[in-house]
Amino acid sequence: MADELGSGGLNRREFSRRMLALGAGGAFLPPAMMKWSGAAGSGGPDQVPSSPLRVNAERFLRSFNGLDEFGGTPDGGAHRPAYSEADREARGYVLELMRAAGLETRVDAAGNLLGRRDGTEAGQAPIMFGSHIDSVLRGGRYDGPVGSIAAVEVAHTLADHGVATRHPVEVVVFQNEEGGLYGSRMMNGEFSRDELTIEAASGYSIKEGTRLIGGDPDRLEMAVRRPGEVAAFLELHIEQGSVLYDRGLDVGVVEGIVGIRWWDVEVTGFANHAGTTPMDARQDALLAAARYVEAVNRIVRGRPGTHVGTVGRIDAEPGAPNVIPGRVTASLELRDLSMDTIAELHEEIRAAARQIGAETGTEFSFELTVDLDPAPVDDEVQEVVAASAQAMELTTLRMPSGAGHDAQSMARIAPIGMIFVPSVGGVSHSPEEYTRDEDMVNGANVLLGSVLALDTELD
Repeated sequence: MADELGSGGLNRREFSRRMLALGAGGAFLPPAMMKWSGAAGSGGPDQVPSSPLRVNAERFLRSFNGLDEFGGTPDGGAHRPAYSEADREARGYVLELMRAAGLETRVDAAGNLLGRRDGTEAGQAPIMFGSHIDSVLRGGRYDGPVGSIAAVEVAHTLADHGVATRHPVEVVVFQNEEGGLYGSRMMNGEFSRDELTIEAASGYSIKEGTRLIGGDPDRLEMAVRRPGEVAAFLELHIEQGSVLYDRGLDVGVVEGIVGIRWWDVEVTGFANHAGTTPMDARQDALLAAARYVEAVNRIVRGRPGTHVGTVGRIDAEPGAPNVIPGRVTASLELRDLSMDTIAELHEEIRAAARQIGAETGTEFSFELTVDLDPAPVDDEVQEVVAASAQAMELTTLRMPSGAGHDAQSMARIAPIGMIFVPSVGGVSHSPEEYTRDEDMVNGANVLLGSVLALDTELD
């Protein structure tokens, strides 16, 4: 298809961008985004745009709430760990929603759920969008399902209105996001077969679980997508923080997903009798560890930026009231969009640990256990998401994602975009997790507008 549209000679990208920028009232949105009034099928000038295309909010919320039958908990949360009975039943429910939306469904070798709708132009790579439906143990009901059910609803809305897209659209529900982005890492080719023996929260190994949900762990290469095989990937998700909610904003336009590094930290002192060892003669590993925890907090807070640092685990040995701790195992996690910042913070923390060790007669060691690079969000996709939100008169904020997401994996093979909607109070991974209905619907409509705009813009 030529890149020139209309007598004005605008290329496809510029046309879409201007239409979205002008389109708060719907009259200037790209054609596929508009509902039309006039004689059905006349195609004549009496057909005029009446309003921008919107998802069916009632159906979307009903479909979302239907997931509660599969792992919903009495306190309003969700207990749907990957491969559990609740997870398997919920996956069957989502497959039925996909089929009702007119999608051709399948389970790939990785165990990911896929629903596809063909485009009008042969050879175009699909625009993919979706999230996950598994949960942490006794977690919340919004983390993942909001984006997954919204993706199905977007496809259903396109079918309802007979909207033909140039690109195929592909809805995806990734398996076992909470355990370590397994489904999306199997799709991007980064998954190592050594991980198949890891035990998931449900008690199954990754190999057993993948087979249980319809995948084929012996043929994982069949699920891999190469760069260029996906035109773009979009994920709608709750923020899982309080920034949007605290500021009263509607939509977060994600600029990037943070890099994450974890270390196992060991503090070695000398275990000795608590009653007979003078205070000035002790090599107390727990005292040193306590000072280390404070140092991490001080160093991370001591420089401006959005980086965060956490010591989330600490264990003292031998753990007796009358024995000075001789060994402590602890953790360190650092997150930021810049791996240089993470490296600099780590060096400052190690230097502080060496000083603490010298003062307490202890030694610190750090072993890197998790190393995930940041995933920048494509600039063009960011602009599309922002313009889609602004066209609906929604307030927006450019922001990083402090949590890992499947989009982080997909960034290795395709341009990505992420849409955040507010989390009330910033609570997540908890039964208290909550996102308002109107915010979920807003997010679904921004996703719809973004898919249609990308279909216009992408070659």
